[in-house]
Amino acid sequence: MRNYLVTFFAVFILSVPWFALTYPDQMRDFLLVVSDTGDQFASVILSHNPKTVEQIQSKYIASNIGIPNKKVRILLVPGHEANYGGAEYGSIKERDLTLELAKDLERIMGANSHYQVMVTRDDKTWSPTFDSYFKNNWQDIVTWTTAHREEISHLVSIGYVKPVVPTIIHNKAPTGVAYRLFGFTKWANENDVDIIIHIHFNDNPGHGINTPGDYSGFSIYVPEKQYYNSTTTIAVANTIFSRLSKLNPVSDLPGESTGIVEEPDLIAIGAYNTSDAASMLIEYGYIYEQQFVNTSLRAVSINDLAFQTYLGLQDFFDKNNAVKSAVSFNTLLLPHEWRNLVSKNEGTSGEIYALQTALMLDGVYPPQNTKMNDCPRTGSFGPCTLKALEAFQKKYGIDGEKGIVGPDTRSLLNEKYGTNRLI
Repeated sequence: MRNYLVTFFAVFILSVPWFALTYPDQMRDFLLVVSDTGDQFASVILSHNPKTVEQIQSKYIASNIGIPNKKVRILLVPGHEANYGGAEYGSIKERDLTLELAKDLERIMGANSHYQVMVTRDDKTWSPTFDSYFKNNWQDIVTWTTAHREEISHLVSIGYVKPVVPTIIHNKAPTGVAYRLFGFTKWANENDVDIIIHIHFNDNPGHGINTPGDYSGFSIYVPEKQYYNSTTTIAVANTIFSRLSKLNPVSDLPGESTGIVEEPDLIAIGAYNTSDAASMLIEYGYIYEQQFVNTSLRAVSINDLAFQTYLGLQDFFDKNNAVKSAVSFNTLLLPHEWRNLVSKNEGTSGEIYALQTALMLDGVYPPQNTKMNDCPRTGSFGPCTLKALEAFQKKYGIDGEKGIVGPDTRSLLNEKYGTNRLI
Protein backbone atom coordinates (compact mmCIF):
# COMPACT_ATOMS: atom_id res chain seq x y z
CA MET A 1 0.00 0.00 0.00
CA ARG A 2 2.90 2.36 0.66
CA ASN A 3 4.04 1.96 -2.96
CA TYR A 4 0.54 2.80 -4.17
CA LEU A 5 0.49 5.99 -2.12
CA VAL A 6 3.93 7.10 -3.28
CA THR A 7 2.93 6.58 -6.91
CA PHE A 8 -0.35 8.40 -6.38
CA PHE A 9 1.23 11.48 -4.84
CA ALA A 10 4.01 11.58 -7.45
CA VAL A 11 1.51 11.48 -10.32
CA PHE A 12 -0.70 14.00 -8.53
CA ILE A 13 2.11 16.51 -7.99
CA LEU A 14 3.35 16.25 -11.58
CA SER A 15 -0.19 16.62 -12.98
CA VAL A 16 -1.27 19.68 -10.98
CA PRO A 17 0.36 22.38 -13.23
CA TRP A 18 -1.07 20.90 -16.41
CA PHE A 19 -4.54 20.49 -14.86
CA ALA A 20 -4.54 24.06 -13.50
CA LEU A 21 -3.70 25.55 -16.94
CA THR A 22 -6.09 23.35 -18.87
CA TYR A 23 -9.10 23.39 -16.52
CA PRO A 24 -8.83 26.51 -14.31
CA ASP A 25 -12.47 26.47 -13.10
CA GLN A 26 -12.38 22.83 -12.14
CA MET A 27 -9.05 23.38 -10.40
CA ARG A 28 -10.56 26.16 -8.30
CA ASP A 29 -13.46 23.92 -7.25
CA PHE A 30 -11.06 21.10 -6.43
CA LEU A 31 -8.95 23.35 -4.20
CA LEU A 32 -12.04 24.47 -2.30
CA VAL A 33 -12.89 20.87 -1.53
CA VAL A 34 -9.30 20.13 -0.50
CA SER A 35 -9.26 23.13 1.81
CA ASP A 36 -12.29 21.75 3.67
CA THR A 37 -11.25 18.11 3.94
CA GLY A 38 -7.56 17.83 3.12
CA ASP A 39 -6.12 18.72 6.51
CA GLN A 40 -8.31 16.24 8.34
CA PHE A 41 -7.60 13.41 5.90
CA ALA A 42 -3.88 14.17 5.72
CA SER A 43 -3.61 14.16 9.50
CA VAL A 44 -4.80 10.56 9.47
CA ILE A 45 -2.70 9.51 6.46
CA LEU A 46 0.47 11.07 7.87
CA SER A 47 0.04 9.74 11.40
CA HIS A 48 1.48 6.34 10.51
CA ASN A 49 4.99 5.61 11.72
CA PRO A 50 5.48 1.87 11.30
CA LYS A 51 8.48 0.21 12.87
CA THR A 52 10.98 -1.15 10.38
CA VAL A 53 13.15 -4.22 10.81
CA GLU A 54 16.22 -2.00 10.84
CA GLN A 55 14.79 0.29 13.53
CA ILE A 56 14.03 -2.38 16.08
CA GLN A 57 17.17 -4.39 15.36
CA SER A 58 19.24 -1.22 15.80
CA LYS A 59 17.68 -0.79 19.26
CA TYR A 60 18.89 -4.24 20.22
CA ILE A 61 22.38 -3.44 18.95
CA ALA A 62 22.37 -0.09 20.76
CA SER A 63 21.42 -1.70 24.07
CA ASN A 64 24.17 -4.26 23.49
CA ILE A 65 26.83 -1.54 23.54
CA GLY A 66 25.35 0.24 26.52
CA ILE A 67 23.48 3.13 24.92
CA PRO A 68 20.82 4.15 27.50
CA ASN A 69 17.07 4.10 26.81
CA LYS A 70 17.47 1.94 23.72
CA LYS A 71 15.89 -1.31 24.88
CA VAL A 72 13.51 -3.17 22.61
CA ARG A 73 10.04 -2.48 24.03
CA ILE A 74 7.71 -5.49 23.98
CA LEU A 75 4.06 -5.48 25.01
CA LEU A 76 2.54 -8.83 26.01
CA VAL A 77 -1.25 -9.06 25.86
CA PRO A 78 -2.58 -12.23 27.53
CA GLY A 79 -5.78 -12.98 25.66
CA HIS A 80 -9.15 -11.93 27.02
CA GLU A 81 -10.13 -10.05 30.14
CA ALA A 82 -9.15 -11.05 33.66
CA ASN A 83 -12.60 -12.41 34.53
CA TYR A 84 -14.27 -12.66 31.16
CA GLY A 85 -14.03 -14.34 27.77
CA GLY A 86 -12.02 -16.98 26.03
CA ALA A 87 -12.36 -20.69 25.39
CA GLU A 88 -13.18 -23.11 28.19
CA TYR A 89 -12.65 -26.85 28.39
CA GLY A 90 -13.82 -28.59 31.51
CA SER A 91 -12.38 -26.48 34.33
CA ILE A 92 -9.65 -24.97 32.12
CA LYS A 93 -10.06 -21.35 31.06
CA GLU A 94 -8.10 -19.87 28.19
CA ARG A 95 -7.70 -16.54 30.00
CA ASP A 96 -5.78 -18.35 32.76
CA LEU A 97 -3.49 -20.19 30.33
CA THR A 98 -2.69 -17.01 28.42
CA LEU A 99 -1.72 -15.20 31.61
CA GLU A 100 0.49 -18.09 32.72
CA LEU A 101 2.34 -18.02 29.41
CA ALA A 102 2.63 -14.22 29.51
CA LYS A 103 4.19 -14.38 32.98
CA ASP A 104 6.68 -17.00 31.79
CA LEU A 105 7.56 -14.84 28.78
CA GLU A 106 7.92 -11.76 30.97
CA ARG A 107 10.28 -13.63 33.29
CA ILE A 108 12.39 -15.15 30.50
CA MET A 109 12.60 -11.97 28.41
CA GLY A 110 13.06 -9.80 31.47
CA ALA A 111 16.31 -11.58 32.24
CA ASN A 112 17.70 -10.22 28.97
CA SER A 113 18.93 -6.65 29.39
CA HIS A 114 18.07 -5.85 25.75
CA TYR A 115 14.33 -6.02 26.42
CA GLN A 116 11.81 -3.94 28.31
CA VAL A 117 8.75 -6.13 28.76
CA MET A 118 5.26 -4.96 29.75
CA VAL A 119 2.15 -7.09 30.45
CA THR A 120 -1.34 -5.64 30.15
CA ARG A 121 -3.05 -7.44 33.06
CA ASP A 122 -2.86 -9.85 35.93
CA ASP A 123 -5.47 -12.38 37.06
CA LYS A 124 -7.69 -9.70 38.58
CA THR A 125 -7.51 -6.51 36.55
CA TRP A 126 -5.57 -4.37 34.08
CA SER A 127 -2.14 -3.14 34.97
CA PRO A 128 -2.23 0.35 36.53
CA THR A 129 -0.93 1.84 33.27
CA PHE A 130 -3.81 0.50 31.20
CA ASP A 131 -6.46 0.90 33.86
CA SER A 132 -5.62 4.62 33.95
CA TYR A 133 -5.30 4.86 30.16
CA PHE A 134 -8.76 3.40 29.53
CA LYS A 135 -10.38 5.64 32.13
CA ASN A 136 -8.76 8.87 30.91
CA ASN A 137 -8.66 8.30 27.14
CA TRP A 138 -11.76 6.31 26.25
CA GLN A 139 -13.30 8.87 23.90
CA ASP A 140 -9.92 9.48 22.27
CA ILE A 141 -9.65 5.74 21.60
CA VAL A 142 -13.11 5.68 20.01
CA THR A 143 -12.38 8.75 17.86
CA TRP A 144 -8.97 7.43 16.82
CA THR A 145 -10.44 4.05 15.87
CA THR A 146 -13.19 5.69 13.84
CA ALA A 147 -10.66 7.83 11.97
CA HIS A 148 -8.62 4.79 10.97
CA ARG A 149 -11.72 2.91 9.92
CA GLU A 150 -12.75 5.81 7.72
CA GLU A 151 -9.24 6.10 6.28
CA ILE A 152 -9.24 2.48 5.16
CA SER A 153 -12.78 2.81 3.82
CA HIS A 154 -11.69 5.81 1.75
CA LEU A 155 -8.56 4.10 0.44
CA VAL A 156 -10.64 1.07 -0.56
CA SER A 157 -13.18 3.31 -2.32
CA ILE A 158 -10.48 4.96 -4.46
CA GLY A 159 -8.72 1.67 -5.19
CA TYR A 160 -5.50 2.09 -3.23
CA VAL A 161 -6.37 -0.74 -0.86
CA LYS A 162 -7.90 -3.95 -2.13
CA PRO A 163 -10.58 -5.58 0.04
CA VAL A 164 -9.44 -8.96 1.39
CA VAL A 165 -11.70 -11.76 2.59
CA PRO A 166 -10.44 -13.13 5.94
CA THR A 167 -9.07 -16.68 5.87
CA ILE A 168 -10.71 -17.64 9.15
CA ILE A 169 -13.97 -16.33 10.59
CA HIS A 170 -13.33 -15.14 14.15
CA ASN A 171 -15.81 -14.37 16.89
CA LYS A 172 -16.76 -10.71 16.98
CA ALA A 173 -15.54 -8.96 20.12
CA PRO A 174 -18.11 -7.04 22.21
CA THR A 175 -17.84 -3.28 21.74
CA GLY A 176 -16.05 -2.56 25.01
CA VAL A 177 -13.57 -5.38 24.49
CA ALA A 178 -12.92 -4.22 20.93
CA TYR A 179 -12.13 -0.66 22.00
CA ARG A 180 -9.80 -1.90 24.73
CA LEU A 181 -7.92 -3.90 22.10
CA PHE A 182 -7.68 -0.79 19.94
CA GLY A 183 -6.57 1.04 23.08
CA PHE A 184 -3.59 -1.29 23.52
CA THR A 185 -2.52 -0.47 19.96
CA LYS A 186 -3.02 3.28 20.39
CA TRP A 187 -1.04 3.27 23.64
CA ALA A 188 1.72 1.22 21.98
CA ASN A 189 1.96 3.74 19.13
CA GLU A 190 2.25 6.60 21.60
CA ASN A 191 4.84 4.86 23.79
CA ASP A 192 7.37 3.61 21.23
CA VAL A 193 6.49 -0.07 21.57
CA ASP A 194 8.37 -2.18 19.03
CA ILE A 195 6.63 -5.57 19.23
CA ILE A 196 3.18 -6.59 20.46
CA ILE A 197 2.44 -10.27 21.12
CA HIS A 198 -1.17 -11.25 21.79
CA ILE A 199 -1.24 -14.65 23.51
CA HIS A 200 -4.13 -17.06 22.88
CA PHE A 201 -5.09 -20.73 22.90
CA ASN A 202 -7.35 -22.01 20.16
CA ASP A 203 -10.63 -23.88 20.13
CA ASN A 204 -13.05 -25.10 17.50
CA PRO A 205 -16.82 -25.36 17.79
CA GLY A 206 -18.79 -28.55 17.82
CA HIS A 207 -17.21 -30.58 20.62
CA GLY A 208 -18.49 -31.18 24.13
CA ILE A 209 -17.26 -29.33 27.19
CA ASN A 210 -15.22 -32.42 28.17
CA THR A 211 -14.67 -33.92 24.69
CA PRO A 212 -11.60 -32.89 22.66
CA GLY A 213 -12.10 -31.28 19.27
CA ASP A 214 -10.72 -32.41 15.93
CA TYR A 215 -7.76 -30.05 15.47
CA SER A 216 -4.39 -29.47 17.08
CA GLY A 217 -1.33 -27.29 16.75
CA PHE A 218 -0.28 -23.65 16.84
CA SER A 219 -0.60 -20.76 14.39
CA ILE A 220 0.57 -17.14 14.19
CA TYR A 221 -1.68 -14.39 12.83
CA VAL A 222 -0.02 -11.39 11.19
CA PRO A 223 -1.37 -8.26 9.44
CA GLU A 224 -2.45 -8.52 5.81
CA LYS A 225 0.40 -7.51 3.51
CA GLN A 226 -1.16 -4.16 2.53
CA TYR A 227 -0.86 -2.88 6.11
CA TYR A 228 2.15 -0.78 7.04
CA ASN A 229 3.30 -2.99 9.92
CA SER A 230 3.05 -6.20 7.90
CA THR A 231 6.64 -6.50 6.65
CA THR A 232 8.26 -6.18 10.07
CA THR A 233 5.65 -8.36 11.76
CA ILE A 234 6.18 -11.16 9.27
CA ALA A 235 9.96 -10.96 9.71
CA VAL A 236 9.62 -11.44 13.49
CA ALA A 237 6.85 -14.03 13.15
CA ASN A 238 8.96 -16.15 10.78
CA THR A 239 11.73 -16.67 13.33
CA ILE A 240 9.26 -17.41 16.14
CA PHE A 241 7.41 -19.83 13.88
CA SER A 242 10.64 -21.59 12.98
CA ARG A 243 11.38 -22.20 16.66
CA LEU A 244 7.89 -23.29 17.69
CA SER A 245 7.53 -25.66 14.74
CA LYS A 246 10.63 -27.65 15.69
CA LEU A 247 8.83 -29.26 18.64
CA ASN A 248 5.15 -28.45 18.15
CA PRO A 249 2.65 -29.28 15.40
CA VAL A 250 1.33 -26.54 13.15
CA SER A 251 -2.45 -26.17 13.28
CA ASP A 252 -4.26 -28.55 10.95
CA LEU A 253 -7.40 -26.39 10.90
CA PRO A 254 -8.16 -25.55 7.25
CA GLY A 255 -6.92 -22.01 6.68
CA GLU A 256 -4.28 -22.23 9.43
CA SER A 257 -2.16 -25.03 8.02
CA THR A 258 0.36 -22.55 6.57
CA GLY A 259 1.26 -21.69 10.19
CA ILE A 260 1.54 -17.96 9.54
CA VAL A 261 -1.82 -16.50 8.56
CA GLU A 262 -2.33 -13.01 7.11
CA GLU A 263 -5.54 -11.36 8.34
CA PRO A 264 -7.02 -7.93 7.58
CA ASP A 265 -9.63 -7.68 10.33
CA LEU A 266 -8.09 -8.91 13.59
CA ILE A 267 -8.08 -5.93 15.95
CA ALA A 268 -5.13 -7.29 17.93
CA ILE A 269 -2.72 -7.14 15.01
CA GLY A 270 -3.73 -3.76 13.66
CA ALA A 271 -7.12 -3.81 11.94
CA TYR A 272 -7.72 -0.67 9.84
CA ASN A 273 -3.94 -0.19 9.61
CA THR A 274 -3.81 1.06 13.21
CA SER A 275 -0.59 -0.47 14.53
CA ASP A 276 2.92 0.93 14.15
CA ALA A 277 4.49 -1.93 16.11
CA ALA A 278 5.14 -5.40 14.76
CA SER A 279 1.92 -6.98 16.03
CA MET A 280 1.08 -10.67 16.01
CA LEU A 281 -1.40 -13.01 17.65
CA ILE A 282 -0.11 -16.46 18.55
CA GLU A 283 -2.54 -19.34 19.05
CA TYR A 284 -0.24 -21.64 21.02
CA GLY A 285 -2.35 -24.75 20.58
CA TYR A 286 -5.88 -26.01 21.23
CA ILE A 287 -7.12 -25.74 24.78
CA TYR A 288 -8.13 -29.41 24.92
CA GLU A 289 -4.69 -30.79 23.94
CA GLN A 290 -3.37 -33.26 26.49
CA GLN A 291 -0.33 -31.28 27.57
CA PHE A 292 -2.61 -28.41 28.65
CA VAL A 293 -5.32 -30.59 30.19
CA ASN A 294 -2.97 -32.68 32.33
CA THR A 295 -2.06 -30.71 35.45
CA SER A 296 1.31 -32.45 35.79
CA LEU A 297 2.39 -31.28 32.31
CA ARG A 298 0.67 -27.93 31.91
CA ALA A 299 3.23 -25.71 33.62
CA VAL A 300 6.26 -27.27 31.95
CA SER A 301 4.66 -27.30 28.48
CA ILE A 302 3.56 -23.65 28.72
CA ASN A 303 6.95 -22.63 30.09
CA ASP A 304 8.68 -24.30 27.15
CA LEU A 305 6.35 -22.59 24.66
CA ALA A 306 7.39 -19.29 26.22
CA PHE A 307 11.05 -20.31 25.93
CA GLN A 308 10.65 -21.25 22.26
CA THR A 309 9.04 -17.87 21.61
CA TYR A 310 11.97 -16.17 23.31
CA LEU A 311 14.43 -18.15 21.20
CA GLY A 312 12.53 -17.05 18.09
CA LEU A 313 12.97 -13.42 19.10
CA GLN A 314 16.64 -14.03 19.75
CA ASP A 315 16.98 -15.53 16.28
CA PHE A 316 15.52 -12.32 14.87
CA PHE A 317 17.79 -10.00 16.85
CA ASP A 318 20.97 -11.99 17.36
CA LYS A 319 20.91 -15.34 15.58
CA ASN A 320 24.59 -16.11 16.20
CA ASN A 321 24.04 -15.91 19.94
CA ALA A 322 20.43 -17.05 20.16
CA VAL A 323 21.07 -19.66 22.82
CA LYS A 324 23.51 -19.45 25.68
CA SER A 325 25.99 -22.32 25.85
CA ALA A 326 24.38 -23.68 29.02
CA VAL A 327 21.21 -24.55 27.08
CA SER A 328 22.30 -27.55 25.06
CA PHE A 329 19.03 -28.63 23.48
CA ASN A 330 17.08 -25.42 22.80
CA THR A 331 14.28 -26.62 25.06
CA LEU A 332 13.71 -26.45 28.80
CA LEU A 333 12.50 -30.07 28.80
CA LEU A 334 16.04 -31.33 28.32
CA PRO A 335 18.44 -32.29 29.78
CA HIS A 336 16.47 -34.84 31.75
CA GLU A 337 17.74 -37.65 33.92
CA TRP A 338 15.86 -40.91 33.33
CA ARG A 339 16.01 -43.09 36.44
CA ASN A 340 13.18 -45.58 36.19
CA LEU A 341 11.75 -48.16 33.83
CA VAL A 342 9.36 -46.49 31.40
CA SER A 343 6.71 -48.46 29.48
CA LYS A 344 3.25 -48.12 27.97
CA ASN A 345 1.77 -48.91 31.38
CA GLU A 346 3.09 -45.69 32.93
CA GLY A 347 0.15 -43.42 32.07
CA THR A 348 1.01 -39.74 31.63
CA SER A 349 4.14 -38.23 33.13
CA GLY A 350 6.87 -35.67 32.72
CA GLU A 351 9.28 -38.58 32.24
CA ILE A 352 7.43 -39.61 29.08
CA TYR A 353 7.08 -35.99 27.94
CA ALA A 354 10.87 -35.61 28.16
CA LEU A 355 11.29 -38.97 26.39
CA GLN A 356 9.11 -37.84 23.48
CA THR A 357 11.13 -34.64 23.23
CA ALA A 358 14.43 -36.54 23.19
CA LEU A 359 13.13 -38.94 20.53
CA MET A 360 12.00 -35.95 18.47
CA LEU A 361 15.44 -34.36 18.64
CA ASP A 362 16.93 -37.71 17.68
CA GLY A 363 14.80 -37.76 14.52
CA VAL A 364 12.59 -40.79 15.29
CA TYR A 365 9.53 -39.02 16.71
CA PRO A 366 6.94 -38.79 15.34
CA PRO A 367 7.37 -42.23 13.77
CA GLN A 368 7.89 -42.63 10.05
CA ASN A 369 4.85 -41.77 7.89
CA THR A 370 3.13 -39.81 10.67
CA LYS A 371 2.85 -36.09 11.45
CA MET A 372 3.18 -34.17 14.69
CA ASN A 373 -0.57 -33.65 14.65
CA ASP A 374 -1.00 -37.45 14.56
CA CYS A 375 1.61 -37.95 17.26
CA PRO A 376 1.92 -34.84 19.44
CA ARG A 377 4.00 -34.81 22.58
CA THR A 378 1.36 -35.54 25.21
CA GLY A 379 3.34 -37.18 28.00
CA SER A 380 1.33 -40.37 27.39
CA PHE A 381 2.99 -43.60 26.24
CA GLY A 382 0.79 -44.54 23.28
CA PRO A 383 1.40 -46.28 19.92
CA CYS A 384 3.40 -43.31 18.56
CA THR A 385 5.85 -43.36 21.47
CA LEU A 386 6.14 -47.14 21.27
CA LYS A 387 7.04 -47.08 17.56
CA ALA A 388 9.48 -44.21 18.01
CA LEU A 389 11.19 -45.89 20.96
CA GLU A 390 11.58 -49.11 18.99
CA ALA A 391 13.09 -47.11 16.10
CA PHE A 392 15.51 -45.44 18.54
CA GLN A 393 16.57 -48.83 19.93
CA LYS A 394 17.03 -50.26 16.44
CA LYS A 395 19.03 -47.19 15.39
CA TYR A 396 21.56 -47.74 18.19
CA GLY A 397 21.51 -51.55 18.28
CA ILE A 398 19.81 -51.99 21.66
CA ASP A 399 18.41 -55.52 22.03
CA GLY A 400 16.18 -57.09 24.66
CA GLU A 401 14.32 -53.91 25.65
CA LYS A 402 11.86 -53.56 22.81
CA GLY A 403 9.18 -51.04 23.66
CA ILE A 404 10.43 -50.16 27.14
CA VAL A 405 13.04 -47.82 28.55
CA GLY A 406 15.20 -50.45 30.20
CA PRO A 407 18.74 -50.09 31.59
CA ASP A 408 20.54 -49.90 28.21
CA THR A 409 18.02 -47.50 26.65
CA ARG A 410 18.01 -45.37 29.80
CA SER A 411 21.80 -45.24 29.81
CA LEU A 412 21.93 -44.07 26.19
CA LEU A 413 19.20 -41.48 26.72
CA ASN A 414 21.08 -40.08 29.71
CA GLU A 415 24.31 -40.05 27.74
CA LYS A 416 22.79 -38.15 24.83
CA TYR A 417 20.10 -36.03 26.50
CA GLY A 418 20.79 -36.24 30.22
CA THR A 419 22.23 -33.87 32.78
CA ASN A 420 25.73 -35.26 32.30
CA ARG A 421 25.83 -33.29 29.02
CA LEU A 422 26.17 -30.10 31.06
CA ILE A 423 29.15 -31.29 33.11
